[in-house]
Amino acid sequence: MKYVHIGLIGCGSISESHLKAYAANPQVKLVAVCDLKPERAQAVAERYQIPHTYTDYRELLANPEIDAVSICTWNNSHAEISIAALQAGKNVLCEKPLCKTVDEALEIEQAVRQSGKLLQVGYVRRHASNIEVLKRFIDTGDLGEIYYAKASLVRRLGNPGGWFADRERSGGGPLIDIGVHVIDLCWYLMGKPKVVSVSGNTYNKLGNRSHIENYDFYQAADYDASKNTVEDMANALIRFENGASLMVDVSFSLHARNDSAQVNIYGDRGGAEIEPKLSIATEQHNTIVNIDPQISRPGFDFQDSFNREIHHFVDNCLGKSHNICPVEDGVEMIKILNAIYRSAAEGREIRLDGEDANATEQ
Repeated sequence: MKYVHIGLIGCGSISESHLKAYAANPQVKLVAVCDLKPERAQAVAERYQIPHTYTDYRELLANPEIDAVSICTWNNSHAEISIAALQAGKNVLCEKPLCKTVDEALEIEQAVRQSGKLLQVGYVRRHASNIEVLKRFIDTGDLGEIYYAKASLVRRLGNPGGWFADRERSGGGPLIDIGVHVIDLCWYLMGKPKVVSVSGNTYNKLGNRSHIENYDFYQAADYDASKNTVEDMANALIRFENGASLMVDVSFSLHARNDSAQVNIYGDRGGAEIEPKLSIATEQHNTIVNIDPQISRPGFDFQDSFNREIHHFVDNCLGKSHNICPVEDGVEMIKILNAIYRSAAEGREIRLDGEDANATEQ
């Protein structure tokens, strides 16, 4: 059996999902891990019986045994490490978002082309089993032309703090952290139409609500209640060249009764509710019909989706499959996210098919 030898860079919380998935894949050998904190890298290495540990990613990339890397670091380092890995001849799985700015995204895209290596963007929701099922309905025309989608991921108390709350390292708050998932998922299911304009809003009204007592929430390893420079929530209307549109709203902090996840797409022959679980609505014999696919995981299953994402990456590295999350999709998503932030900052619609398209920074 041919193996893919993997190095993992960044041993924070999301790395555990990568490591579990790699460990479960029979065609993978975990060779090395890297983290700025040597004790954390060593703990991971011992847990997964990984022979090499590093604190400098450049040393990891210099290891000739490594075929591919997972990049699980702060967002502001994704571009630098991805480009270095590609230039070192490694295939790359880069956690979402691809990077912070459009300029960085274009540099990564150029590095992919020059190196001839693979880069897969970590859009894990594309790999969920319910999405694979829904995609078959869409691809065979059962939903017809998809012309509208709406997505909402609301956390009432869900600012992880730490680097997630530091705009310099993260690039933003809930929009770039969790909004990227549902925007990408809807765009992917809609057939990835060309974006023509974006109108967005961001709000900084509640802060990180660190004063709230008696309610547990996830906190990053470097959580500091006194620091927060990202938005509480964001919303946007995205228009596409084919006339379709997407509405999205996401939050870390909001006076909502409950956390909620709702993702829906609508076509001229049928529609689908994706979150909280897959359900399809259509018409048959002049009658509205609801279809509930009988699948083991009708909603988004976090670890199973990572297992499937890693399996896809390994197959891509072995030349067994076609990359469904290419660098070009990562570039397009960074353009959308940056346009939403810019629209919010300037209080106007941003046109991506005109003069605004030349402005690449937030």
